[in-house]
Amino acid sequence: MKIDLLKKLNWRYAVKAFDKNKKLNQEQLNSLLESLRLSASSFGLQPWAFAVIEDETLRQKLKEHSWNQSQITDASHLIVLCRKRDLRENDIEHFLEVSAKTRKMEKSSFDKQGQMIKGFVKSMPLEKKQAWMKDQVYLALGNLLTSCAVLDIDACPIEGFSPKEYDRLLDLPHKGLASVVVCAVGFRSDADKYQHQAKVRFCKEEVILKY
Repeated sequence: MKIDLLKKLNWRYAVKAFDKNKKLNQEQLNSLLESLRLSASSFGLQPWAFAVIEDETLRQKLKEHSWNQSQITDASHLIVLCRKRDLRENDIEHFLEVSAKTRKMEKSSFDKQGQMIKGFVKSMPLEKKQAWMKDQVYLALGNLLTSCAVLDIDACPIEGFSPKEYDRLLDLPHKGLASVVVCAVGFRSDADKYQHQAKVRFCKEEVILKY
């Protein structure tokens, strides 16, 4: 199936009003979640987790800590993209074990790679490490938004929320996680006026540098 990628990307926008009666089917949801799982990350470490919120009561509580934005409750699904609270040596060991199993190789084959990764992670203080992991989560968000566009699914990335309250309501600290960014996914409402507005982007000459 040929996909006109640029047409899809021009079609997408940050939806302000979702049609609450239109829901993703299970295949669509699974595709989006798999696109998140397949997202790129530095060293392939995947220092993240993705919370899928369907429960209406919980979403209403989250809305109260999201500037009361309607997307939180009206979208088909709400996805909270999270980072690990810390990245420790045992996390790296787990990644190396999964790498060896997936590629059907001896774990010792990854010793040099593991030492390099551990050295990099150990060199960062916790605050810098958390900022680095947050950057990785935004790579996944970008992949999710493009995947939505390709599949004709609407999305709205949301930073206007209280991470502290989201963490509390989702019990994220006990899972070793912290919320970073939220993405509502579903289908635009016919009443959303923003879908008819031209996409505002700087011209190619202003943002593309050639050497």
